[in-house]
Amino acid sequence: MTNSSERTSPEAIQKLKEEAAESAAALIEDGMVVGLGSGSTAKLVVDAIGKRVKNGLRVIGIPTSEKTATQARKLNIPLATLAQHPQIHLALDGADEVELSTLNLIKGGGGNLLREKLVAIASQRFVVVVDERKLVDQLGATFSVPVEVVPFGWQSTEQRVKKLGANPKLRSQSNGETYITDGGHYILDCAFGPIASPSTLATNLDATVGVVEHGLFIGMTSAVVVGKPDGIKLLNPPVRA
Repeated sequence: MTNSSERTSPEAIQKLKEEAAESAAALIEDGMVVGLGSGSTAKLVVDAIGKRVKNGLRVIGIPTSEKTATQARKLNIPLATLAQHPQIHLALDGADEVELSTLNLIKGGGGNLLREKLVAIASQRFVVVVDERKLVDQLGATFSVPVEVVPFGWQSTEQRVKKLGANPKLRSQSNGETYITDGGHYILDCAFGPIASPSTLATNLDATVGVVEHGLFIGMTSAVVVGKPDGIKLLNPPVRA
């Protein structure tokens, strides 16, 4: 029998993520335009797509970060831009938190939330790939909300975000320098604690001057592919009246 520590070991978690990534990549049909996410799990998805391309799958990828674009090119995945393909068939990406009751998300731990949201909103289907650790009862309980801000006057923006109940921290790189996104912006990692109404918070952040985008993905998820020790599980969003 496998004990709980073995199921949650780094090796076991990596295997769950790989299995979920393979399952998600299997959703791609020949000729699709596919959004390619960013982050550790999305990297595994792109690897899985690369294997299918090597075996003859025809696909066009829309990368959500420069890092993903570099990876895709190495795997010979044909790439295009959102301007060239404003309508995407399927986007595959990871998440930092998935709220079980709604499938709303917190994303942006990797710093690519703006492009990820642009690709997600342009997609007919947005499928999220996670291991079961990312499933939560309430968003914000364990993860801060990344808020991408304009560098000019970012301190003033920080004060406005604080008034929404956040404890913000300017994201820095490992060398101590300020983290800069692919779009040239800063990120405030905003700890709100458990978020009672993610949709209300999203609306308030959208209305905050100086905020470019935030990591709350509300009502966008088509499905979640979850890697679990007992197999892959597919979660669908609740039916709205």
